[in-house]
Amino acid sequence: MKELNTALEERLCLSESFDLVRRVLQAASGSYYFYFVDGFVKDEIMEKMMEFLIDSDAQGEAMPQLQQELFPYVEVTLCGDVEQTALQVLSGVMAVYRQHDDTFVLIDARTYPTRSMSEPEDDRVLRGSRDGFVETLVFNTALIRRRVRDLRLRMEHVQVGETKDDVVLCSLAGCRDEQLYAALKKRLCVLQVHSLTMAQESLAEVLFDKHWWNPFPLVRYTERPDVASAHVQEGGIVVITDNSPSVMLLPVTLMDFVQEAQDYYFPPLIGTYLRIIRILIFLLAQFLTPVWFWLNSNPDLMPEVFRFTLIDGGANISIFWQLIILEIGIDAMKMASLNTPSSLSSSFSIIGALILGDFAVKAGWFDAEIILYMAFAALANFTQPSFELGYAIKLVRMLMLAVIALFPAYGLWIALALLVLLLISSRAPGTRGYLYPLIPFDAHACGKMLLRRPLHNKRKDENEQKHAEK
Repeated sequence: MKELNTALEERLCLSESFDLVRRVLQAASGSYYFYFVDGFVKDEIMEKMMEFLIDSDAQGEAMPQLQQELFPYVEVTLCGDVEQTALQVLSGVMAVYRQHDDTFVLIDARTYPTRSMSEPEDDRVLRGSRDGFVETLVFNTALIRRRVRDLRLRMEHVQVGETKDDVVLCSLAGCRDEQLYAALKKRLCVLQVHSLTMAQESLAEVLFDKHWWNPFPLVRYTERPDVASAHVQEGGIVVITDNSPSVMLLPVTLMDFVQEAQDYYFPPLIGTYLRIIRILIFLLAQFLTPVWFWLNSNPDLMPEVFRFTLIDGGANISIFWQLIILEIGIDAMKMASLNTPSSLSSSFSIIGALILGDFAVKAGWFDAEIILYMAFAALANFTQPSFELGYAIKLVRMLMLAVIALFPAYGLWIALALLVLLLISSRAPGTRGYLYPLIPFDAHACGKMLLRRPLHNKRKDENEQKHAEK
């Protein structure tokens, strides 16, 4: 029968990977084999382990006893399964085997290359915490645990796919949606995927059944630990994926996207003002250009006070194609700016503004008014941090423009009907609907969503709700 270390070496294909290391140590108590991934193990810890083994004369003692006496480290476990040991080694755990024994000692002395926990670039606040999630799972769970010192906090670990990617379900027992939590856990355990190549996006695509033609997001992402902690304390579930600085917040409704961490780092009046402004800009970004295009196509319906906005289309391109070209052009500039070196970004901005501004109008490509409206629509997408919702607004806006161009008289109403159909067909995970608290209507929840209330009132409402449930 093969020695366990020989079976492990064959399973790892040790000779074919230079970063998989085997270190043999001869001690008085036997021959010890160390297996680890170069770059994942702390050198100081490994040297300390070897020092204890060399100085020990515990001959003939069983491995469970040696585990307690010779391995002075916090996380030390025994494993007799070669397959599970190989997986742990690939995850960064160090495996130690003594010749002729029937078990491995697994020492979790790993350390991952990581960046600093700086504030996320896409979700900044003027006042508040400046830390952010990183690509290391245990660091992210520690950031939440630091903020939520509650005995009910649960961190359920699940390994997904053939490559056993690590996923954690974070929630408060007794406050969470138990039906949703059970469904998520069951779904994670039976997922048939090779690996989560794109981390949280790969997980979201296989976790939820979503119509590909519906652009509205069913999941909210955040890189802020304070936002994730607040979501957990409100009864939500946070899905943390290894190798990703973004976590998923569940369940989510459309109205949840109007809230930001910025609202809660200011007094209630200022927070309410910012939230109302965000909602108004959200609505304008969705409807400004389609409504204007429809009224420009039906000038008799334009109110007298706004008739100055009507244009004849003096440019050589029709109004519809001007709007569509600018929608695509703005995205092209975004992609170009991402690939532009930081030292040239300011020059790129100046050139892009000139090309889309003065030169484009003089060349007869675009009307100045249309450039103004599209510039506002582009800026409005940056008022909320969800990129998924921003692109959903953009795609629906382009759909509305196309429908109005095809049916100038009734196109706006057809487009609105299609928008309502998209929203109704969005099946968000959880017991609440995607349009809650509008459908089903809940006046109290609508008030809390629109108005940033004092935190002590919020806690009072939560306590009253708990008493009512009891």
